[in-house]
Amino acid sequence: MRDEYPLPGTDADALSTASDSPSAVDTRSADRHLAALGDKARDYARNARSENTQRAYDADWRQFSRWLRRQGFDPLPPDPQTVGLYLAACMEGGRGQEPVSVATLERRLSGICWRYRQLGEPLDTVDRHISTVLAGIRRAHGRPPVQKEAVFADDLRAMLAVLDNDLRGLRDKAMLAIGFAGGLRRSEIVGLDCGPDQSDDGRGWIEIFGRAETAADESATNDGGLLLTINGKTGWREVEIGRGSSPATCPIAMLETWMRIGGVAHGPLFRAIARKNGGVGAERLTDKHVARLVQKTALAAGVRGDLPEGARKLAFSGHSLRAGLASSAQIEEAHVQRHLGHASAEMTRRYQRKRDRFRVNLTKAAGL
Repeated sequence: MRDEYPLPGTDADALSTASDSPSAVDTRSADRHLAALGDKARDYARNARSENTQRAYDADWRQFSRWLRRQGFDPLPPDPQTVGLYLAACMEGGRGQEPVSVATLERRLSGICWRYRQLGEPLDTVDRHISTVLAGIRRAHGRPPVQKEAVFADDLRAMLAVLDNDLRGLRDKAMLAIGFAGGLRRSEIVGLDCGPDQSDDGRGWIEIFGRAETAADESATNDGGLLLTINGKTGWREVEIGRGSSPATCPIAMLETWMRIGGVAHGPLFRAIARKNGGVGAERLTDKHVARLVQKTALAAGVRGDLPEGARKLAFSGHSLRAGLASSAQIEEAHVQRHLGHASAEMTRRYQRKRDRFRVNLTKAAGL
């Protein structure tokens, strides 16, 4: 989509035949400046969505484009009736593919709308050919969202115990503990830097306050902690992580150990370990590592051993840490909501796997 930001006055033949007069030099300089601005604008446009969302949207558009070609339709201009047919086709499956879920279908529609907006041809999703078809699909196929299993505090301790104390293990322990205590998304975990303005692709940074020795001092009223400044889905927010009651379970102690032993003091906080020499590399881990780490350690620790093996492999993800904190923290819901960066209390409740159900009994309160 290089044509997204067309630049004036860049005709190659005109430039090649221009003289070297001051005005021609000024024109070429202005053209280079506009070209640089165009590249910068494209970078900003790409950063408007997270990498995961952008990858999903790109895949959605490719799938939609293939369907259009098979049906002999043109992608432009956007046609609500054609999109409505595509939505129905997705729910039918066919060509060796299973029907998609309603959530996946809605995500595909979002990806299609996003691409059309980038092309300057917005898609009218209010048109009856889309809105009515989508409403019917939701009514016929809508299901409650499938939630990943939560990792609770006892589960996390068991998961930490299966990891070694080598560099890789120390790093992974810190990632699990910080992810749980911070209620972080997996992209937020790997997006952390050791400090502000240290990398181009960072999504936040850390600041450590106080000393570890004070954590064991019961008389200390404020033993400091870890402050995360994160640029997440809802914008910038600060997340406070207090020190634990024991170095063996303290997220900050694990993080400090990883940083000290790994020699990590600047740039990405969680990095890849080199295969050849086992040293700490400079490359930032991807969020997929968090998902694989949670799944691997949960299985090794026997978490939810009551489930069949196949179900256990699908039960855990990076969101299991976030759901675990929301379900385990015995404090006012408003604090949990702010900690997780949720815009509403209802969203926070979706993450709570264990709630004090039926504490408010309106049946009895009504006199029955």
